[in-house]
Amino acid sequence: MNYELIMSKIELLSPAKNLECGIAAINHGADAVYIGASQFGARAAAGNSLEDIATLVQYAHQFRVKVLVALNTVLTDEQLPDAEKLIWDIYNAGADALIIQDMGILKLNLPPIAIHASTQTDNRTVEKVRFLQDVGFSRVVLARELTLDQITEISSQTDVELEAFIHGALCVSYSGQCYMSEANCGRSANRGQCAQYCRLPYQLLDADDNILVKNKHLLSLKDLDQSDSLEEMIKAGVTSFKIEGRLKDVDYVKNITSFYRQKLDAILAENNNYQRASAGRTTILFEPNPEKSFRRNATDYFLHGRKKDIIQPDTPKSLGEPIGKVTYIGRNFFEVQNGSLLNNGDGLCFINKHGDLTGFRVNRVERKQIFPAEMPKITDGVMLYRNQDQAFEKILKGKTAERKVGVKIHFDEIESGFALQLTDEDGISSIFEVVCDKQPAQKPEAVNDNIKNQLSKLGNTIYEATDVDIEINAPWFFPASQLGEWRRQAIEQLDEVRSNAYIREVKREAIAADFSQKQLSYLGNVTNKLAEQFYLEHGVEDIKPGFEVKAEEGVPLMFCKHCIKSSMGWCPKEGYKATFKEPLFLRNNDQVYQLSFDCKACEMRISKA
Repeated sequence: MNYELIMSKIELLSPAKNLECGIAAINHGADAVYIGASQFGARAAAGNSLEDIATLVQYAHQFRVKVLVALNTVLTDEQLPDAEKLIWDIYNAGADALIIQDMGILKLNLPPIAIHASTQTDNRTVEKVRFLQDVGFSRVVLARELTLDQITEISSQTDVELEAFIHGALCVSYSGQCYMSEANCGRSANRGQCAQYCRLPYQLLDADDNILVKNKHLLSLKDLDQSDSLEEMIKAGVTSFKIEGRLKDVDYVKNITSFYRQKLDAILAENNNYQRASAGRTTILFEPNPEKSFRRNATDYFLHGRKKDIIQPDTPKSLGEPIGKVTYIGRNFFEVQNGSLLNNGDGLCFINKHGDLTGFRVNRVERKQIFPAEMPKITDGVMLYRNQDQAFEKILKGKTAERKVGVKIHFDEIESGFALQLTDEDGISSIFEVVCDKQPAQKPEAVNDNIKNQLSKLGNTIYEATDVDIEINAPWFFPASQLGEWRRQAIEQLDEVRSNAYIREVKREAIAADFSQKQLSYLGNVTNKLAEQFYLEHGVEDIKPGFEVKAEEGVPLMFCKHCIKSSMGWCPKEGYKATFKEPLFLRNNDQVYQLSFDCKACEMRISKA
């Protein structure tokens, strides 16, 4: 199946914590944004009102940008009626699609809105993706752990849109398959309330209680960065490229969206088989740099196979961009490689001799000498990172991008007056006619330049004139104010025509399909009767309740492709002969977890000890 021909539209999908972030994402080049509604989103702290969603939709659709709304938590029976009402409200607000996890939603009385399968539905296999396709999902968000070969295999055997994460925080467990937070404190990751036990420091113990690793963040992954693999992912079948970050601020959205917009534009410019999924030309007015936004270093995770260095063991916090090593320490200053890059007010950090992250503020910079506000306990040779760039943050507070839709202008003379035809880059056209008297111009040689100059003044609109064509029978007199008013009215008319021409995708037609399993354990995340009914209708015979309904004892709480033994160089498949006794355990204060390893599947599981 040739996806370069069938799926030619390539989408950059950016996060929106709120309306401000959503508009910033659009201005900086997003083809789609995803945002949480007032409830039922997998980021409980990132809810938004229907009014704000409607405002975002109105702004987005001018650029043919889609607005996707996340309702990707599991629901109780009592919540389903509220969810149904909310979905209708979201549809009436103009949203383009819903991102969901709970299959019970498919049994509700839904509007004809497109449905996307959240990564929380654990989408790792051809069978799972094909099933979701068949039951009515228009798009499937792939598991972050997939390799290029696995993505290619899925895309070659399905015809549903595939979305993949390319940047941001990583969950150590397969999404939708983590129950540690729910088990420990009743805050369910499947209900948007994860307490992030994966970011805590742990001791690694063997079966004899020997400490193999002391107080390291052994489950805290680096942040994802697939910026060097975008074209490979397109060829593998991905059409939507997703930036994680519905809890991130507007500066992050501006910087990271701009960075990937430039990356994708370069690819699109070199290949006629691909086209941008939205309208308009984005001009970035600064130099994006992902190292200057929050991130825990960077990894391409498993896209090109397993690597050992996918965790950031010393800290779960953002290190920022590497600056250089300390070369000299004075009484109240120090010198560092590349110190000239630093500015007054910058935030710096380093890993101290105890393995802890230490941060401090730069008071002033004099040539290569750095004077901190308070001198840290630092030693020669320590690597310094900048996790707050004062000058860069100042740039981001100003205007950092401009997005314009190209429009061709044709000014024509008609019998009763004149006609102004505007045609946007998608071929949508509007003709504004004016009835007026015609008076000869006193300076005929300046008429065409005057018309072109006045009609091209589109600066306070979303449009830019790419061509102005004039056809008049004689050099008539046109006051600048009159041309300006005609232009304004013609633009208003084009806005209305383009708005009416916008077509939302409808829900995909479902066909008969059986689920690949006859039995569903707690891993099916079935938390309401409609979800249970859904699976029964699709061939499942035995359904256990989800962990949030009935917490089973002794079952794994995390399922991870990340393997601590592999990261430590202890993989038996690579010939390592263990010098410690298994099973291994993780301990944080009074919390103890047992590790088990499925070496055939190359997976690690974590259970309460």
